[in-house]
Amino acid sequence: MATVSLIALTPQVAQAQTSADLQRQIDALKAQVEALTAALAAGKGASSAPVAASGTPAPSVALAAASAPPPAPVPAATTAPKGKAWYEKLSLRGYTQMRYNAFLSGDDTAPAGQSRLRSVHDSSISDRGSFSLRRARLVVQGDISDRVSLYLQSDFATAVNNQAGSERREGFAQLRDAYADVFLDKAKSLRLRFGQSKVNYGWENMQSSSNRLTLDRSDAINSAAPSERDLGIVAYYTPPSVQKIWDRLGHDGQKLFGNYGAFGLGAFNGQGTNRTEQNRGLMKVAFATWPFALDGLGDAFEGQVLEVGGSAMLNKVQPELRSGAVSAIAYDDNRAGLHAILYPQPFGIQAEWNWGKGPEYDRDSLSIQTRKLQGGYVQMMYRLPTGSAGALMPYGRWQHYHGGWKAGTNAPRLETDEFELGLEWQPWKALEVTLAYARMKRAEADERRTGRAEGDLIRTQVQWNY
Repeated sequence: MATVSLIALTPQVAQAQTSADLQRQIDALKAQVEALTAALAAGKGASSAPVAASGTPAPSVALAAASAPPPAPVPAATTAPKGKAWYEKLSLRGYTQMRYNAFLSGDDTAPAGQSRLRSVHDSSISDRGSFSLRRARLVVQGDISDRVSLYLQSDFATAVNNQAGSERREGFAQLRDAYADVFLDKAKSLRLRFGQSKVNYGWENMQSSSNRLTLDRSDAINSAAPSERDLGIVAYYTPPSVQKIWDRLGHDGQKLFGNYGAFGLGAFNGQGTNRTEQNRGLMKVAFATWPFALDGLGDAFEGQVLEVGGSAMLNKVQPELRSGAVSAIAYDDNRAGLHAILYPQPFGIQAEWNWGKGPEYDRDSLSIQTRKLQGGYVQMMYRLPTGSAGALMPYGRWQHYHGGWKAGTNAPRLETDEFELGLEWQPWKALEVTLAYARMKRAEADERRTGRAEGDLIRTQVQWNY
């Protein structure tokens, strides 16, 4: 067929020549086709055309190469590869905590008007407490642009009362965090946070419950911002030198408080988590912390880091009343605190204390008054070498607090002295088990009950991370 086509393309030449001449031309064309085919095959496996023994290209190949058209140029890419859409950059994670508390002895029950042993942090500490879900968190976060990121967190283990208020209903979803970070520089060391987020007061208050060593936060520090969150704006700044130390600690597996900046300045509504604001005033909060690497002090301090800082708060808050209404009076809620952490390498110590004044129920006048408050905690811990059994960290903590609990009905007074001795075991990254003994002496957060209750408890928690 190829021969017939070639003849058809050259009809005048075929008529002017003899059959012998025509046959010779056909043979020459066939040789050229074979040479061109060989040249193309050789081009795929070698960079140069085949050469004769004399070093010159073979005639047939040279002829084919000369007659072959040059390869067409490949057009350059005119557009960059398309990046991921913002929703493709989001990640999903979370954790769940299941607890069991058992009374060894103490005031799990009491007559009307007297305090029972209860905790504002764990409702399952009671005469009817058994298994409970303390937290069931789900987090969606990610960068929606080079300068903006989002963070959404819900808790599916929140409890509410029924309409009569006499029975709790468990397992309701509640909004915890809903904020966006706007980074003001390319290094992302300076950012503004808009939305509902952690109130930047107290080192332990800002530390995630998934990362905290003890089962609960201390009453004294948490009294500044129960549930830890509010709606507002915060500016955070982290110098690169500080971030470098925190990155090293995080890589080592230390329990950090989360990167809330070495310096933070915030303005919030001031009424509390998921509560409607009741006045035009804003809660002003300032926070500063600074880690110091102690390696230069000698071999005994190699790898050690000491972090110190403080917090301050100015606010006016209107507590909920026993009648169900909200107080028409805005009470001063001002305080200041200090913190210090020697990260366990392998021994560590952590302490916080704060002083101030806030709303507190006064039994003499049967009304809420502005009263002084003070308290904090001291905690020691030890990191055992990680082996085939996983990571082990024993700890001991003593806490003390005398002052009002503004998140409770009628802002009842708390009087807390507690010692906790525990052990956290993390066999795998996805699982943590905590076993603790607690000696408690507490005033119940109920202004209708007086005195303090005492007791000894065994507390357990299983946490799975995902």
